[in-house]
Amino acid sequence: MKSLSCQFEGLADREGFNASVRHAKTVISAVDRIEDKENLADIIGELVDAKALDRDEIRPVVSMILGDKFKYRRLSANLSTVATDLGAITEEVAKWNGVDLVVLYFHPDLGVIAVNPKNPRRMGQIDRLNRPELLVAYAGRFAKEGDPKLLDAACEALVDLFSGRKPKARPELLKGDCAYKAPKDASEPKAPKAKAAPKAAPKAPKAAAKKGRGPVAPAPEPVPEPPKAAVAAAQAVKPGARMTPMYSVLVTNELFHNGNVEAWKRIIASYNAKHPDLTVLVYYDGERITDINALFKWGKVKHGSTIQFAIAGENICDVAKLQRYLSQGASHLFEAFLRGPVNSVMALF
Repeated sequence: MKSLSCQFEGLADREGFNASVRHAKTVISAVDRIEDKENLADIIGELVDAKALDRDEIRPVVSMILGDKFKYRRLSANLSTVATDLGAITEEVAKWNGVDLVVLYFHPDLGVIAVNPKNPRRMGQIDRLNRPELLVAYAGRFAKEGDPKLLDAACEALVDLFSGRKPKARPELLKGDCAYKAPKDASEPKAPKAKAAPKAAPKAPKAAAKKGRGPVAPAPEPVPEPPKAAVAAAQAVKPGARMTPMYSVLVTNELFHNGNVEAWKRIIASYNAKHPDLTVLVYYDGERITDINALFKWGKVKHGSTIQFAIAGENICDVAKLQRYLSQGASHLFEAFLRGPVNSVMALF
C-alpha cells in the first residue's frame, strides 16, 4: 500500500501541482487520440518535439495508458544481439495490420525513447542498437481487446527482429484494422539545416608551407577557462536532446598519443564554449568514452584506427568544422592545437 504522506507530496507547491495537472491533461488527450487509432509513440514524439512532454514522463505515460488503460501486452528484454538494419524491421512490421506496436528503447546516451516501429521517420530516432540495453515491446489493438496469445506472439517476434533474428510472423498478425497511418501532425523532427561548405583551413605560414606541414589551426585567444562545474554539465546529455548520426575520424598519426589526446580535448572544449547547449559524444569500438584520457593512452589507438563522434542537442551546427579539426588533431599536425596558455580556450568556432 502506498503511503499517503508521500503520494501527494509533489502537490504541496504550485510548481508540482501545475506539473501534475499538465501531465494529467496530456494523458487524457493521448487516451482520446488512441481511441481514434493513433499510435501512442507517435503522439509522444509529437509532444516531446513541442516540449509539451519531458523525457522522464515517457515511461509512466506508456505504462499507464498502454499497460493499465488499454491492456496492451508487453515483453522486456536486454538485447544480447542487435539488428543492424532498422529499416528492415519497419518494412516487416508495416505488414502487421492486426496489431498496434510501441517500442521503448533505453538509449545509453539519450535515455528512454518511444518509437512506433511502423513509422520509418520515428524509427530514425534510434541511431543504433547497443548490447545489452533494455528494450520493451508493447502490442495491442488500440481501444479493442485483443487475443492475449496473439499479442504475446507479436511482442516476441518484435523483440526477435530488434535482436537481429528473423521470426516467422503468424498469419493473424497480417490482417486487421491496425494498419499504419501517418501521424496527423506532419511536423516530424527536422534534420539540422545543411550548412554551407566549410571554409578552407587557415593557411599555414609560408615557412611551414614549404616544409609541407599542411593546414594549421588558428592561434588561441585568451578566453577564460570554464569552471569545472560547467565542464561536467557539458558532458551530460540534456533531457530531450536529439543526436546526429555517428561521424568517423581516421587516425593518421603513427599513434594516437598524449599530444593527440590534448589536441582533441582543446578542440572539444572550444566547441563547448561556442555551443554550450550541445554535447560532443566520443565513441571507440562501439563504446562511449566519457574520459578521453582513460582510453587514448600511448600505443592503444594506432594508425588506421577509427574514432567516432556524435553531437546531441537541439540546434546542431558546426559539425563539418568540428570533424575537420578532430581529423587534424588525430594526425601529425596536432601541435597546432597545443599553442597558447594552458588555461585558455581556443577560438576555433
